Amino acid sequence: MKVLLARHGETPWNAEGRYQGKRDIALSDNGERQAQLLGDRLADVVITHAVASPLGRARRTAELALGAARVPMLRFDEGLMEIGHGDWEGLLASEIRARDPGLLQAWRDAPETVQMPGEGGESITQVLDRAWPAFARACDGLGAEDTLLVVAHDAVNRVILCRILGLPLVRMWSFRQAPTTLNLLEGDSVASLDVVRLNDCSHHTSLFGEAVHRAL
Repeated sequence: MKVLLARHGETPWNAEGRYQGKRDIALSDNGERQAQLLGDRLADVVITHAVASPLGRARRTAELALGAARVPMLRFDEGLMEIGHGDWEGLLASEIRARDPGLLQAWRDAPETVQMPGEGGESITQVLDRAWPAFARACDGLGAEDTLLVVAHDAVNRVILCRILGLPLVRMWSFRQAPTTLNLLEGDSVASLDVVRLNDCSHHTSLFGEAVHRAL
């Protein structure tokens, strides 16, 4: 089976560097463009199954990536929603640094130790504990000729990829997940997936172009 693990397109908060987490922020005009370019890239790919986070930015990215004819196959799983940032949601990194510098530094240096502050705040381990079963559900029953599209979020993609690569969560910052990036995974089952492509965003960014976010 093949799995195309994608991230949603850019939102206005991504562009501003705001932590958005589970806040349902829509795609920006640029994010719509990125998602449409992803759809153009996948137009001739035979996709047999599709699942996305129910947050609007992931839903819309999945719809544009699939194209109108394939949208009816799209399903949603709340386990794929972005990490809950709690009190950090809506804030710039500079604002978080001013009010909570120690926790922000820990989030950068040892993310697996951080429990996001306030109501709805999650740890990255909690994200893995819900995202991996959701990913496994999406892969369940896939055959050798099937291709699954999964559209999720930065932190969700990172913990899934860490699990597949056998990396501890402390290494989650050691690779990037650009807006509408594609990660191609192949294997006989969810337990034996190989990473074939990682953070491939060539549909909208040149080889040495800048395709990063400013907040997570």
